[in-house]
Amino acid sequence: MAGTSVKQLTEDQARAELARLAEALAAANRAYHTLDAPEISDAEYDALKQRNAAIEARFPALKRADSPSDKVGAAVADGFGKVAHSVRMLSLENAFEDGDIGDFEDRVRKYLNSSGALAFTAEPKIDGLSLSLRYEGGVLVQAATRGDGEVGENVTENARTIGDIPQRLTGAPDVLEVRGEVYMSHDDFAALNARQAAAGGKTFANPRNAAAGSLRQLDASITAARPLRFFAYSWGALSEPLAATQYEAIARLAALGFQTNPLTRLCDGPEEMLAHYRAIEAQRATLGYDIDGVVYKVNDLGLQARLGFRSATPRWAIAHKFPAELAWTTLLGIDIQVGRTGALSPVARLQPVTVGGVVVSNATLHNEDYIAGRDAKGQEIRGGRDFRIGDWVQVYRAGDVIPKLADVDLSRRDSGSQPYVFPHECPECGSPALREEGDAVRRCSGGLICPAQAVERLKHFVSRHAFDIEGLGAKQVEMFFRDADLPVKTPADIFTLAERDAANGLKRLKNRDGFGETSARKLFAAIEDRRRIGLDRLIFALGIRHVGEVAAQLLARHYSTWETFEAAVTHAAPGNEPWAELLAIDGVGKTLAESLTAAFQNEAERAAIDALVAQLQVQPVVWKAATDSPVAGKTVVFTGTLEKMTRAEAKARAEALGAKVAGSVSAKTDILVAGPGAGSKLKEAAKHGVTTLDEDGWLALIEGA
Repeated sequence: MAGTSVKQLTEDQARAELARLAEALAAANRAYHTLDAPEISDAEYDALKQRNAAIEARFPALKRADSPSDKVGAAVADGFGKVAHSVRMLSLENAFEDGDIGDFEDRVRKYLNSSGALAFTAEPKIDGLSLSLRYEGGVLVQAATRGDGEVGENVTENARTIGDIPQRLTGAPDVLEVRGEVYMSHDDFAALNARQAAAGGKTFANPRNAAAGSLRQLDASITAARPLRFFAYSWGALSEPLAATQYEAIARLAALGFQTNPLTRLCDGPEEMLAHYRAIEAQRATLGYDIDGVVYKVNDLGLQARLGFRSATPRWAIAHKFPAELAWTTLLGIDIQVGRTGALSPVARLQPVTVGGVVVSNATLHNEDYIAGRDAKGQEIRGGRDFRIGDWVQVYRAGDVIPKLADVDLSRRDSGSQPYVFPHECPECGSPALREEGDAVRRCSGGLICPAQAVERLKHFVSRHAFDIEGLGAKQVEMFFRDADLPVKTPADIFTLAERDAANGLKRLKNRDGFGETSARKLFAAIEDRRRIGLDRLIFALGIRHVGEVAAQLLARHYSTWETFEAAVTHAAPGNEPWAELLAIDGVGKTLAESLTAAFQNEAERAAIDALVAQLQVQPVVWKAATDSPVAGKTVVFTGTLEKMTRAEAKARAEALGAKVAGSVSAKTDILVAGPGAGSKLKEAAKHGVTTLDEDGWLALIEGA
């Protein structure tokens, strides 16, 4: 039958032949895409596909549900694996005002100490799902979502089904990691929802959700049936440069066969950048796909390399978001939520209203001053107009994400309305809610006795950039916090869940609503997997006020191990050596140091921290920068005026070479780099016998490193 002409096949023969072809092509896809061990040639594979398509054309009623015509690649067998990005996939800094773009250019020039010509690219910011594609020897070998920027989901088989993504490249670098956005056009989205509704399936709220849901299907055949597209706009790992500039590199990607956005332009400065922003904004409604702003990037890739990265964003790029959409509705009430640091946050309850395609029923009100129509210094905002329950208020979505209240229409205010009185007691535990001098926020003084603070700390503890325990999100945290048989009141309780559950008899987790034997087993396995945790993630997860993700990384890099960190912050007090060392860490100030040491020296908080660490294997943080440079592992301090590079660039360069940059000189300082105008730090360096270099000496030391 395999050699029989399609024109000569009977209906029964055609049905059997389609079944044979489906099996043969599925096996070929698995061998090629999943096992990387092709069993037939490309020509043989193409012949099978063409024969299958010809039979389906002659007998359309016989087309199979698993037709190879609708499927490219192979299904993911057991969920998505994890992929560690060799080059982090970072987010972008946002700009909302025209003036922010001039400020962006100023920051770039200041960092580079440059007043010469400076070009930028400008391109639409696609509202889709970030995807990284790795090619080796011109062959697509891996596709991964951004995830947390360091680790993403392996969606290789699904990405192979997207027509815009080439399977093979000609003339590409041996290693090429292409990055871009998976999206869905408006027409394709409407058609998909129509098909879903007709079949009684799930419809999607917007094209981005549809694209994300489609890419994350465990069965690649479902992804193949979804009309996904891909725009390439960046790259990660490279075995050789694509070009000398951003604009030329994008053109190179286009020449390799990738779809790149035709609205990408080269601009000479803020004036041209803003002009192109206006042009793209004017076309937004007619593009046929969703965008939420314009991305600007420094064009010269050499300058991009010098500018480098902050902890989570590149210095050489910024996203200029479109103005938020506005709507008017009724303020039904004001609820007070208590956060993990005790902050009382007012939330507006609204008559539901659609803003930018999303139904909004809640919005932030910031703090008590914002409600009253003034800023933290007592100056009027909104002309002094306050918000009152029952008011007709204007709502917007900041950055198209967070709903906020912008204004109030006093002409529609009820004559009997009363000003809102902000509570001076915690609504959760009744403790006094105090407002420190200089703080815009009122905070519950209850600490760990406040159930709201306790549960919010737990939510923070399991959040994505902290312990990130799969299957234990905010909803599950609230359930366990209130559970009488298997309570989780502190982070340490999470790591005794499995042991306590085993002793619970008929009340075991697997017997409860929302769980089964498999889901309970997976949760306990995910918790067990997180007993090994990096020092930086642990410090951030503790939820100590003022200690965010960046500060946690700085602390972890400086102290390296839990034992060193714990001893330092336990004994640190103003005037002693551990305190001086803590403040010497570049980026750590007095406020952060006071908050950190107070937490470790508070009896109740310290007991909770010790109980947690006893359950963990805290992994030391090893700085991944160069280890063979002449300054690797050394502590460097910069002082005075640097003339050949800015202080910021000098610090970034030192850290990239494996050095630790400190803010003050101590006995642990190895090198002081002193420019003109250096003062007391020179005397301190001489006192401790620290090696002192001028800027030329520093550059000579690191030359070639």
